[in-house]
Amino acid sequence: MRVDRVRLRNFKCYGETDLSLERGVSVVHGVNGSGKSTLLEAVFFALYGSKALDDRTLDDVITTGEEESGVELWFSHDGRDYRIERELKLRGDRATTTKCVLETPTETIEGARDVRREVAELLRMDADAFVNCAYVRQGEVNKLIHASPSERQDMIDDLLQLGALEDYRERASDARLGVKTVLDGQREVLEDVASQVEQKEDKELHERLNGLESRLASVSEEIDHYEAQREQARQTLETAADVLERHEETREEIAGLDEEIEELRSKIAETEREREAASEEVRELTRRREELTDEREAVLADVDLADGADREAVEARIDDLEARDEALRDDLEDVKVAITETSGEIDRLEEAAADLESQADTAREEAEQLADRLESDEEDIEARESSLEDLEDEIEAERARFEEAPIEFGAAAAHLESLEADREELAEEINSVIADRQTVENAIEEGERLLEEGKCPECGQPVEDSPHVDVLDERRAELADLEDRLAELEDRREDLDERIERAETLREAERRVDRLEENRENVAQLLAEKREALTDRRNQRERLLEDADEAEADAEEKRERAAELEAEVAAHRNSLGEINTERSGVREALESLRRVTEIDDERADLENQIENRRERREDWATMNEERRETLSAKRERKRDLESEFDEDRVTAAREDRQNAEQYIEQVDEKLAELDDQRTNLQNAIGAVENELEELERLRERLEVLEERRDRLESLYEEAETLQTTYGELRAELRQRNVETLERLLNETFDLVYQNDSYAGIELDGDYRLTVYQKDGEPLEPEQLSGGERALFNLSLRCAIYRLLAEGVEGTAPMPPLILDEPTVFLDSGHVTQLVALVESMRDLGVEQIVVVSHDEELVGAADSLVRVEKDATSNRSRLERGEPPEAAILGAE
Repeated sequence: MRVDRVRLRNFKCYGETDLSLERGVSVVHGVNGSGKSTLLEAVFFALYGSKALDDRTLDDVITTGEEESGVELWFSHDGRDYRIERELKLRGDRATTTKCVLETPTETIEGARDVRREVAELLRMDADAFVNCAYVRQGEVNKLIHASPSERQDMIDDLLQLGALEDYRERASDARLGVKTVLDGQREVLEDVASQVEQKEDKELHERLNGLESRLASVSEEIDHYEAQREQARQTLETAADVLERHEETREEIAGLDEEIEELRSKIAETEREREAASEEVRELTRRREELTDEREAVLADVDLADGADREAVEARIDDLEARDEALRDDLEDVKVAITETSGEIDRLEEAAADLESQADTAREEAEQLADRLESDEEDIEARESSLEDLEDEIEAERARFEEAPIEFGAAAAHLESLEADREELAEEINSVIADRQTVENAIEEGERLLEEGKCPECGQPVEDSPHVDVLDERRAELADLEDRLAELEDRREDLDERIERAETLREAERRVDRLEENRENVAQLLAEKREALTDRRNQRERLLEDADEAEADAEEKRERAAELEAEVAAHRNSLGEINTERSGVREALESLRRVTEIDDERADLENQIENRRERREDWATMNEERRETLSAKRERKRDLESEFDEDRVTAAREDRQNAEQYIEQVDEKLAELDDQRTNLQNAIGAVENELEELERLRERLEVLEERRDRLESLYEEAETLQTTYGELRAELRQRNVETLERLLNETFDLVYQNDSYAGIELDGDYRLTVYQKDGEPLEPEQLSGGERALFNLSLRCAIYRLLAEGVEGTAPMPPLILDEPTVFLDSGHVTQLVALVESMRDLGVEQIVVVSHDEELVGAADSLVRVEKDATSNRSRLERGEPPEAAILGAE
């Protein structure tokens, strides 16, 4: 991968900035605070968005005083070109991303999350991996050396994607445990189903079913006889009921006809009332139409149009007036724009003058504050020197804990791990003894039970010679031995718990020493920075006083220009009044003409309503004619029904119904008794058949469960094998990476420290680093001097970079190697070695190296040079292309 170009707009200290980067070594040079690191932060932000901001927010990215910001990044990767654009905007007190686009050779991706995910997949590293591998940020040179071995291991494993193998191993472990749980459950279910099958086979279900079916056939024949007799009685009952029902239906129909006749008469009257109401509505709508006609004539007279002017003439006049209104509006906008722009210029001049005066005041206040700060910093330096001594005392106090301890400092973790392993083994042994004790107790109980019965419950023979009884005394003696053994093991566990507690205290002391030593290093570093800052603040105070004088002079010039522009605004305001007067008359005429079109539409609507109501009156008249015909037919039907009544036939039907009901009641009692018997038999048969079906289902389920058990046992073995394979593969790949990284680190270190006092570096399987001197004496990296430690870390970062580049064999080109202020902790001699390191990485084939530094010596290693300067007045940074020293010399020749 190679960064080709980055363009900034209102990004931190940059306004409009465009920078192109080339292959080889590019050095971004400038004094401290000029904005060099911001260029690298912009590249990092373009790639990963908010994930590149650490603890900062999007608000910090936008230049102070601006509302919007933007970053564009062009880069090539694996021979293809890409472009990312991000835009931010302040909304209230917070900044939000308004645009985020990644243009690839095949598609365009939008949205901050989707773009960040695509970049991570493209580069095969997220934001954390990027800063751990390719981007050495300012102040993070010592990040890897200060990390614990486990943290360093996680960083490098993540870069090499070995963490995925651990995820796979854990998934395989989870799968194995899950299969084991299911397998145990299946075995329990299998035993339960087999027991159920055996119980049901003992019930002789087929013989019971044959006997129940014979009894059911006899009861069913008797029920059929009684049901035939009851059916004849029901036919008689139905005939009588039919006669009585028809008689009742006739009476109900006559009553219904009376209600329908009355309802029709009521509807006819209601419809006639609705017809009269519709006539009244027609008269009212006609009156409203005439009023609108009069209003239209009056409006046409006001706008100087003939009374009979049609719709087209009215709309033509509206078009003319709207065109004039549009022209007047354009004139009005032009005048307003002129007023706004001039007023804005006046406001900007006034605001700029006020800002300059404020800057002058602020500069003078800051100069006074710096004077106080210088005194405070001197006191702070004394306090930090005292704090450093206190940290030394605390470290010595914590290390003193190990003087009487059974282990040396640094071995507490391994000692604790060994004790915990001993405790686990002891717990397993205690569980085993408890299980043996339970087995012996069960055997003693069985023997005592046999003695009480006097006979064996299995064979019925006397128990004097039974082995259960003969060994009873031996079992009791064995139980006593197990109790003594268990008590001894419990005492050992209590002693081991106390030792583990002491070991945990020692391990915590080691961790505290690590934290204290890190704090000591930070305090020492801050102390050095404080001393360096004193001189900078003295120079800054003098610059602030000079800036204040210049700002006050600029403010006076801007206020004079603002007074000149006020006269121009007054002239524009006079023109604005004349245009508004003419436009008001045009708009009044437009309102009148638009009212004419509204009247025409309303008159047409009234015509439709009048016609609708007339049609409804005709429909209602037709409806009432049909209702009158229906009313006449219903009256005729009522007269016919009233002539059909036969009282003698009705009386005979009532007697037949009573006799049939009495017989049916007697037969129903007998049938109910027989039906209960049949139901009981059917239920018994159903129960037996259900048990037979259940037996068959249990047999089938038993076969399925046995097959499933066999498959689960096979699956458990496969998951166990897979888990072991992933673990072994990760360990093998890690060891290979450790060996390769150690080789690359020594190669890089040799390039930097040729003929120096160091013989080499050792990297063990847990990523612990050891430096060996020429005399073979081992050193921890923390024992190196500040400059050597920083250079050592840069060598380690370069070695990791080379490991990744070699590991993927060109299938995923590496990003540029970016070094941000790598000389912070280096003296001049070590800077020379850093230059050698940069040149060696270039010689090894790193396509693009970007170095940000204020150090002049690094300029000599550059293939291209970018100088950064900051304007003290505007506080904005700007870029300038420069020539490396070698190129300048060649140009002079």
